[in-house]
Amino acid sequence: MLPDGSGMLLGAQRLRCLRGSVGLSAQQRRRLTVQAKDGKKEPPDVPKPRDQPSGGKEWLQTILSRFGPVKEKAANTTVLDFEKPLVELDNRIKEVRTVAEQNGVDVTTQIQELEERAKQLRRDTYSRLTPIQKLQVARHPNRPTFLDIALNITDKFVELHGDRAGFDDPAMVCGIGSMDGTSFMFIGHQKGRNTKENIYRNFGMPTPNGYRKALRFMRHADKFGLPIVTFVDTPGAYAGKSAEELGQGEAIAVNLREMFGFRVPIISVVIGEGGSGGALAIGCANRNLIMENAVYYVASPEACAAILWKSRDKAGIATEALRITAAELIKFKVMDEVIPEPLGAAHSDPMSAFPAIREAVLRTWKHYSTMTAEEVMLDRYSKFRKLGMWEEFLVSGGKNKEAREARSQALTDLEEKWYETLQSKKEWLMKPDNGPLTDVRPGAMDLVMAVVEAQRRKKGEVNEELELSFGPIHANGEAGDAGAAEAGEEGSPAGGSRGSGEGSPNGAANGIIPSVVEQ
Repeated sequence: MLPDGSGMLLGAQRLRCLRGSVGLSAQQRRRLTVQAKDGKKEPPDVPKPRDQPSGGKEWLQTILSRFGPVKEKAANTTVLDFEKPLVELDNRIKEVRTVAEQNGVDVTTQIQELEERAKQLRRDTYSRLTPIQKLQVARHPNRPTFLDIALNITDKFVELHGDRAGFDDPAMVCGIGSMDGTSFMFIGHQKGRNTKENIYRNFGMPTPNGYRKALRFMRHADKFGLPIVTFVDTPGAYAGKSAEELGQGEAIAVNLREMFGFRVPIISVVIGEGGSGGALAIGCANRNLIMENAVYYVASPEACAAILWKSRDKAGIATEALRITAAELIKFKVMDEVIPEPLGAAHSDPMSAFPAIREAVLRTWKHYSTMTAEEVMLDRYSKFRKLGMWEEFLVSGGKNKEAREARSQALTDLEEKWYETLQSKKEWLMKPDNGPLTDVRPGAMDLVMAVVEAQRRKKGEVNEELELSFGPIHANGEAGDAGAAEAGEEGSPAGGSRGSGEGSPNGAANGIIPSVVEQ
């Protein structure tokens, strides 16, 4: 009630209006109700039915209705050079469909033929991609990022922050997510969509704080028994001055060491490009998966070309030489499985790529879910021990099969010796005894120096500094010098031969060997 009593007056007027409406007919009362609804605002004290929806959410529904699934690609979408014929054909199909709808012409059969032709052209194009073209696809800005994948393959995802040292690197994202009732620890590199996001994410290149952040949550997962899933998508670790000052190499090395000691399964998925130690710092896994158009390399092709050919124009040749594509990595057993992508790569249809990633991760996890902690650790160790392909023997007479069997047996024996060494550690604690240095007989250089000194003593040009440096060479002193001098007067240019003083160029050296060996 207002202080001046106006509230009481308003209440009395409202009561008189209600009394006056009692004698009205039903049609008149309905008309009044409609007029009240058409008004700007209903009286606040008029009760509303419980089943009547409040009008406050209508504006929100209006706004959300604008954000539906994207039906057409934006005009500024990045198009690679080899994709331009495909885009032109798609635009032509859209134009034909639009003109047919406007003129009421049925061209369904022709459009279906054009769509089949476009699909076949896209299939042929992506089946013949060169390594440099696959590198361009892996770096496509519209390719799904780690957060895109994590939010679409999990039932629930919670991001975690910080490395417990005061830093939180945006280029490394960590979080806990659940799939089919199982909780996983997700860790991955995160790139941006545009320049602003890429600057914030440092173009997906983590600093030492990012790797320490990843290590913190890997230790957390190991403590609570959560399987670890890592997603690799980085051109490499950040190589700036600030990163080196904070210990970039040490942070990566610690991650490599610690990942081999975790007792939970580690699954790594390369979703874009995996470069150098920046990718390996979260890629020491039990099983490494790679998407069909992703790449994995020890150095970027541009850096390799700049080192070998002093020009970045040779990046295409370097890409072929590095063997960075998924097919080559499977061949060399660096990767274990290829995750297929939809037709036209993942950047053209991201929603179709997510189910394949989810299915591959869950299938791999089920393989390791029945293993013990020791079996998981041994599986990860043996995977990296088997990496590499080499041939280190020569075979004569076409006995290749016997030589390979012998080498296989030798490797088996070496493996057994390795495990025995791990158990006993005898070779590390008991070093071999080589004896005192005085028992070592002189080599060829010592013999040559003895000849030179003997010749100098004969001519009386002995240098005192040389004698102080090398000391007396012969135990019997003058007798050895005289024997060497007499041997140098006859025989070959080097000073005689064994016994007769003829023929051997090392006669002088052989003449003094007895006195040297006697010592």
